Amino acid sequence: MNTPRCSLPDIIGSEDMLKKRRRKRRYATTGLRWKKSDLTWSIQNYPSLPPFLKPYEVDTIMTYAFKAWSDVTNLKFHATSSSEQDRADIKISFARSLHDDGYPFDGKGGTLAHAFFPGEADVAGDTHFDDEESWTYLDDSGTDLFAVAVHEFGHALGLSHSSSHPSIMRPYYQGAVGDIASYILPEDDRYAIQSLYGRKSSLSTPSPNHPTSHLPKPPSPPRPKVPSQPDPSVQNRCEGGFDAVANIRGDVFFFKGPYFWRIQRSGSLVSFHPALIKNFWIGLPPGTTKIDAVYERKTDSRIIFFIGSQYWVFKDTMVVAGYPRPLSDWELISHDGSEVKRVDAAFIWAHNGKTYIFSGREFWRFSEGLESGRRRPDAGYPRNSSLWKGAPSNPDDIITWGDGDAYFFKDNSYWILKSGGLDQDNVSHKSTAVDWMMCPEPTPTTLPANPRHRGECNCGLNGASQMSASSWLLFIILLLYPGILI
Repeated sequence: MNTPRCSLPDIIGSEDMLKKRRRKRRYATTGLRWKKSDLTWSIQNYPSLPPFLKPYEVDTIMTYAFKAWSDVTNLKFHATSSSEQDRADIKISFARSLHDDGYPFDGKGGTLAHAFFPGEADVAGDTHFDDEESWTYLDDSGTDLFAVAVHEFGHALGLSHSSSHPSIMRPYYQGAVGDIASYILPEDDRYAIQSLYGRKSSLSTPSPNHPTSHLPKPPSPPRPKVPSQPDPSVQNRCEGGFDAVANIRGDVFFFKGPYFWRIQRSGSLVSFHPALIKNFWIGLPPGTTKIDAVYERKTDSRIIFFIGSQYWVFKDTMVVAGYPRPLSDWELISHDGSEVKRVDAAFIWAHNGKTYIFSGREFWRFSEGLESGRRRPDAGYPRNSSLWKGAPSNPDDIITWGDGDAYFFKDNSYWILKSGGLDQDNVSHKSTAVDWMMCPEPTPTTLPANPRHRGECNCGLNGASQMSASSWLLFIILLLYPGILI
């Protein structure tokens, strides 16, 4: 469970998540803890982007972030000397993209930071912040370093995510939490950390490592700024019209323009702000402004991107040598004999493990093996996509998720075909913005004629994927339905 990234996904069904998004959950712990109460920490380097928090300001912020946890437990945190910084229990660094831990950052927005749980590995407790973020203190123009540090140190001490409000361990960034000198952990987080390390045995004077009366003054809040026009890409999160949607390693990625948003398998949106595709998927054309379709290949876990008349194959986040290749490899020929020039949707149907490619109002089925290169559709294709009754015949994209259900996305709505079944005439559309992007519910005057009942949340541990916990895949026993031959 030495897992990085803020967001530790729950192993729960996706439909359960959508039905129960608002059910409150108490704190969650990993069961991992440090076996000692005196812990050392060090800062390996400092942020490099404006507004350039000074090193002493970063030191102060980190000291107070640790103090939030030591104030309610018997834990003690000691900053190491420069000569001992590589021996610290918790090593703090600011890094970009690929940074030698197997968990690349995705640029501005998206995943802000990640931390490893306690354990025996060398990386246990280490905490990494994305250096492409603008780290600030009490400044809405950037990301508040103190708020994120308190959260990540919670993971480094063994806490998972909490859906309780106003827990600092909620799975997504909530903005600044106020003056660091007077910050107190919310009740839920106090109970959580005390369940691992016990309550503080007695009130004591500050440790020499935390001489609060001598700490440098926290960074001053910035002067009020003239409000700027919101980033259109952020506004578009609630407007729908995503170019592609893909289930990759159990997380759902929503692509729009040059950006993507990421939903952990727990149902948690990593960030309201999108990340740049080019900063995460290394090998796509630098000027990529639209992804047509994406899916993860079942046979070898390679990730396939379709853009225009070409496609790319990725191993994790790096393109495989020899790509891109022409879309003609797939031999997609329409009923009228014309060659398909662009793909609209691609997914693997859990019912039979086959790959389905959609273009226009037609779809093709593929029985993919481990072979590479030329591909040929199964006999009898293409077929008309209207066969998927209850779903749009020209979807923006499709994924299989949860208990083998097929999710069709179109504009700002989605449809669920239970267990991927075809003949489901009574399928109703749901709001992608509300259920996936955490946008406000529509007002009663704009609700659809038959609004579906919405339940409460059971999101629990947030999620950017983790390798031991986040690579846990849900192995679903699929029920085969005879007579479905598409």
